[in-house]
Amino acid sequence: MKHDAILVLDFGGQYCNLIARRIREHKVYSEIVPCDITPQEINELNKTMNVKGLVLSGGPWSVYEKDAPKFDSQILEMGIPILGLCYGHQMIAYFSNGKVKPGKTKEYGIAFVNIAKSVGILKELDPKEKVWMSHGDTVYELPPNYEMLAYTESCPIAAFRHKTRQIYGLQWHPEVVHTENGMKMLHNFIFEVCKCEANWRPESLVDKAVKEIREIVGEGTAIIGLSGGIDSSVATFMAAKAIGERLLAIYVDHGFMRLGETEYVESTFKRLGVNVIAIHAQERFFARLVGVVDPEKKRKIIGEEFIRVFEEAARKIAADYLIQGTIYPDRIESGFRKHSDTIKTHHNVGGLPEDIEFKTIIEPLRDLYKDEVREVAKIMGLPKELVTRQPFPGPGLAVRIIGELTKEKTDLVRKADKIVTDEIEKVGLGECLWQYFAVLTKTKSTGVKGDSRAYGYTVAVRIVESKEAMTAGFARIPYDVLERISTRITNELPQVTRVVYDITHKPPATIEWE
Repeated sequence: MKHDAILVLDFGGQYCNLIARRIREHKVYSEIVPCDITPQEINELNKTMNVKGLVLSGGPWSVYEKDAPKFDSQILEMGIPILGLCYGHQMIAYFSNGKVKPGKTKEYGIAFVNIAKSVGILKELDPKEKVWMSHGDTVYELPPNYEMLAYTESCPIAAFRHKTRQIYGLQWHPEVVHTENGMKMLHNFIFEVCKCEANWRPESLVDKAVKEIREIVGEGTAIIGLSGGIDSSVATFMAAKAIGERLLAIYVDHGFMRLGETEYVESTFKRLGVNVIAIHAQERFFARLVGVVDPEKKRKIIGEEFIRVFEEAARKIAADYLIQGTIYPDRIESGFRKHSDTIKTHHNVGGLPEDIEFKTIIEPLRDLYKDEVREVAKIMGLPKELVTRQPFPGPGLAVRIIGELTKEKTDLVRKADKIVTDEIEKVGLGECLWQYFAVLTKTKSTGVKGDSRAYGYTVAVRIVESKEAMTAGFARIPYDVLERISTRITNELPQVTRVVYDITHKPPATIEWE
């Protein structure tokens, strides 16, 4: 049976895969394709799926830039419904002889659009809608045969449609959680405009990943980097299902792990029947990071050292393949795609060295979001304690210490992090939050301890809610919980004189500080 599908044309926008993820949430298959895909290539894809619509993603470009990515304008003539978002919206106008130019006022963040015509993708929406904008250029003049559907005070054409074809453009991002009725807008496009059927289920992801691992490794041997987080845990169980005893899981303690993490990972996975070994490599990682303050350099050094540790372990068992639990947000923030910007390098993507001994690196979760990984984990029957664990960065506490790394700072942030975790989970908030942790800033401030002046570190507490990690909102934690966290940190850690709470959404911030 062929699934109905919507293709997302990738112009390098940070939310490209989020668009595809949102479509999948409606039980409709989506696939990301190059922005310059041709009508012939779309017809070829129709042999394995029913392509019912196209979405043109956003991107960090201006349509007038010399090297700005473009799409094949012939797709506008195919009769397939098309939705342009942000840069995609501007591209449709540009290719159809409308006018796009820098906006008088750039819009970044929450905006309120006035709906002039509640039709098509905007069907059944309110006269004024709360949306998320992120653009510098604006469509100022409609192409022939198009009509305006919505506007803001500074954006005269925030949404449009073709008068006779199913072609729509939105200047805002319906895929992010900050657009209040974004899912309704996408629902309208998927089902009202494209006439899709909800006939796709995520169970197929498991069989596909297991088959891929089995085909690549063949009769060989592989190792997998196991951190104990949900991503590497799911990848480990997939790999074990695919190649059984020919898999060795390697947990590397680089000295920046959470309190008690090494003992937890070893005991948990051995109990679950996974062939796992722990490598204690604290000293070699610290030695490489002495004097390093730049966060990108930290991540790249850690990424390279991880590979060297894996290579050494692989030689001992003649393993030719490395499996990683890399997920899509890791790759997209590392700027892996042709037209995308690097937000921050992830140690297992952009931090990898060019010279690697392995035949190949296998990433079975590379196109999934964290919430999809959790869904797959449930399908595979993983224990709840693993399914619900909060994410933890591969470089660990190294990217939660701003500036130079020292063992004293690492010990401080490790203890502060444990306090945050204890207090959040004590009141039962853990399962409804995405992440909660402490950051040791490089800011020092004056305090009073024991009637004497103290001059110590400032710890920032970061607690966020999210569904997929590409967007997030700071959590409105009860003040009494925050007070207990602050009191414990300043009482139990003499070197800390101040605790602050981070109330920044993602975007504009990222979830981690570095």
